[in-house]
Amino acid sequence: MEPGGPEWLLVPMQQLVSWGAAGAMVFGGVVPYIPQYRDIRRTQNAEGFSTYVCLVLLVANILRILFWFGRRFESPLLWQSIIMIITMLLMLKLCTEVRVSNELNVKRRSFAAADSKDEEIKAPPKRSYLDFDLNYFWHWSKFTDYVQCVLTFTGVTGYITYLWLDSSLFVETLGFLAVFTEAMLGVPQLYRNYQNRSTEGMSIKMVLMWTSGDTFKTVYFILNQAPFQFSICGLLQVFVDIAILLQVYLYSYYPQKPVSHTAHPASTKAL
Repeated sequence: MEPGGPEWLLVPMQQLVSWGAAGAMVFGGVVPYIPQYRDIRRTQNAEGFSTYVCLVLLVANILRILFWFGRRFESPLLWQSIIMIITMLLMLKLCTEVRVSNELNVKRRSFAAADSKDEEIKAPPKRSYLDFDLNYFWHWSKFTDYVQCVLTFTGVTGYITYLWLDSSLFVETLGFLAVFTEAMLGVPQLYRNYQNRSTEGMSIKMVLMWTSGDTFKTVYFILNQAPFQFSICGLLQVFVDIAILLQVYLYSYYPQKPVSHTAHPASTKAL
């Protein structure tokens, strides 16, 4: 065989691997939520999943998209953010529907003022336009309230980014905030597990996929020389995933005192 003979095959293979890695980056991030989505839909119980995970990912990916306008990183990372935002909205929609269907005689909470007679009756005498009680933030009763909140955040941060887009310091800070927020993804679930002294209701498959996906993603960042913020926060994210896996081990082999639950398990406490 002549030297360099297989080169005609090597180049297409390299291209194929490159496409495969890009595809894994775009769609791999949403795969961990498929088993969790199916579990919630099957059991009609969303207590084991913290919707603050959705909040963290929505904020992180909105900021990452805005960061792209200031520093054009690889397009697969941009598409990953778009796909993730859609996925998190679908998760929020399901969790909200399940929680509300399991609650009886619970006061409706909303991001915007009530527009139904039912809510107007229950509303306090002095009600502002925004029913924005921090104690009930991200515990609203309608999916549309979450959408309004996300759109408001996007509009405000988008306008600020437009004004400061020429500042390299602002752009780099924006990129750091985006990936650091995503690195904190597992913290709400970590805290929820600690609060419940249990990992019951949480999809173990989801966490295992988190860990493997975050490890792959971090290696991808390093090999493709992505902005340094991505690599540093990717490592932090892997450490948080490992901490959650340790909780699974500890609470399985050393059970804690069970937490009392109401008759309707998909309560606002978990959402």
